[in-house]
Amino acid sequence: MSEKVLDMKKTVYELTGEYPEIINILKSLGFENITNPALLKTAGKVMTIPKAAKIKNIDLNTILDKFSEKGFTVINGKMP
Repeated sequence: MSEKVLDMKKTVYELTGEYPEIINILKSLGFENITNPALLKTAGKVMTIPKAAKIKNIDLNTILDKFSEKGFTVINGKMP
């Protein structure tokens, strides 16, 4: 099994394309609209996880910890 690396500089659309399982992780963290395919294909193409966290007022460290817990390696994980 190869390492699962999430680059926080990539858009939500790119990351969910690479790792569809993060959709449920993000939904569980408060990003309910992530399951809307139209929103993912539009806003998701310009939105990064750190930007979305800031907008939704969700602690980025909580998100990063959850990804680590699920076996992901996170790079570039800083607030915009």
